[in-house]
Amino acid sequence: MIHSMTGFARRETSGPWGQLTCEVRSVNHRYLEPGFRLPEELRGLEGELRQTLPKLLRRGKVDCTVHLRATREAERELQVDEATLARVLERVADIADRASGAGLSTALGITKVQINPMDVLRWPGVLQDSAPDNDALTAALRALFTDSVRELVAMRAREGERLRDLVLQRCEALVGLIDAARTQLPELRDRARQRLQTRLVELGATVDATRFEQEVALLLQRADVDEELDRLDAHLAEIRRVLDGEEAGGRRLDFLMQELHREANTFSSKSQELDSTRLAVDMKVLIEQLREQVQNIE
Repeated sequence: MIHSMTGFARRETSGPWGQLTCEVRSVNHRYLEPGFRLPEELRGLEGELRQTLPKLLRRGKVDCTVHLRATREAERELQVDEATLARVLERVADIADRASGAGLSTALGITKVQINPMDVLRWPGVLQDSAPDNDALTAALRALFTDSVRELVAMRAREGERLRDLVLQRCEALVGLIDAARTQLPELRDRARQRLQTRLVELGATVDATRFEQEVALLLQRADVDEELDRLDAHLAEIRRVLDGEEAGGRRLDFLMQELHREANTFSSKSQELDSTRLAVDMKVLIEQLREQVQNIE
């Protein structure tokens, strides 16, 4: 099945942690090149997502952007552990009493113990960060990412069907030009014979029939394009086979475009008549159009 490398998908989901959005877009590229933009809370999941992507896509430059919008209930809150705070204050008071009993407070001019609240809050365990359930959030992203990529694959498949139709249309047009070239061959060979005979008459040269036929044979051999036309037919048949196959055929189609160009160029270089030259130009135009479409096939 033919897939395009161009597509876009967007999915959203909500939970206690807020609203999660995943956007995935892709364009044509020689290989699979993923890029991720994740919120800080989910950055650790990037490696896993990178490993998931090749299971669903083969080629293309793929950009994935994830947005997390936390609800008010899901925002982080700083809570005080009352039990830990009580123990810390108790120890502070105990130390103050001991210092007073030893006369240290009077000697240092301390009349009242001063407690800095920030110092108390910095004590390990006094403050607790009520972050949302990270396991539920990462599980939600895994499912959302997979759904988004599958939606992207479906869109690329639909676009691939349209590309397939365009490629087949141009292949049929190219077949028509090849058939036209074959139809012209007998007439072109007769013209080549007539040109040689006319040239000999103009030069006043006398050549026996055997030598004349040898020269005609050499001339026709240099201009023979049967092999090029046969190879063009073979490449077009292979293109149709790839288009009807189940595997990704973008790279193979790229190679076949190069071969089509090669045969069309050879056909053009052997053309000695205006009609065949025009056919060669039309072939090259169609092949270039094919190449542009094939570049976007996975």
